[in-house]
Amino acid sequence: MSTVIYPSPIFGPIHSRRLGISLGINLMPSDGKICTFNCIYCECGFNEDFRPKRKRPTRQEVAEGLEAKLKEMHAEGVHPDVLTFAGNGEPTGHPDFAGIMDDTIALRDKYCPGAKVSVLSNSTFIDRPQVHAALMKVDNNILKLDTVNPEYIKKVDRPTYPTYDVKKIIEGIRSFNGHAIIQTMFMHGSFTRRQKDGTTEVIDVSNTDEKFVAPWLDAVKYIAPEEVMVYTIDRETPDHDLKKATHEELDAIRDRVIALGIPCTASY
Repeated sequence: MSTVIYPSPIFGPIHSRRLGISLGINLMPSDGKICTFNCIYCECGFNEDFRPKRKRPTRQEVAEGLEAKLKEMHAEGVHPDVLTFAGNGEPTGHPDFAGIMDDTIALRDKYCPGAKVSVLSNSTFIDRPQVHAALMKVDNNILKLDTVNPEYIKKVDRPTYPTYDVKKIIEGIRSFNGHAIIQTMFMHGSFTRRQKDGTTEVIDVSNTDEKFVAPWLDAVKYIAPEEVMVYTIDRETPDHDLKKATHEELDAIRDRVIALGIPCTASY
């Protein structure tokens, strides 16, 4: 099993397929993963395999770490295209997320005003007023919506709490009134799930056919985001039976989103 556990609170810069030169901001502990999803394709591995012992970085630690790194990059003549909240779990779950966002925007304006602030979120906390307000301030409010099929979500995204409701998530993304970028993973392959009785079940996780794409497109049209990002597996996943969607499949889905009048990119 190959995984990536990111340093905290700052990592990179790295080159992002979708965002350019990205300086990462990780609000989770540096020794493990805390997430409200337990996705079978997550490059950070499964939640149960990487329980952290350290605490989340504090608001002060994030601000100090970010300022130090931005000073260092400025001295080297390197300027990020984007400051990206990502890392070892769901960033909006940090109790001081709103305050950290204010600090980050202030530091961005001081050291690299041309850079954008992005948040990669699984959308699970967007109903919290302080999280919603903070995300309205960012340049790229990137929210996950892999499908609108509840059973697929249970098998692939695997929310860690039983009250997850994709219909509420769709309404939550729509409530940003267009200030949202939908990010969707398309893939093929299978996942072997171990049952409580010790037996195993092989689950097909392909989501590129019309059964999944058509209802997802309806949701995208209803939400009316500013952009959609469709992508497929890039890094090694904890389950090795997952496979990439093809260029042709992603391009076809991208073109159908564009036909709705919504900008869309496909990353392979």
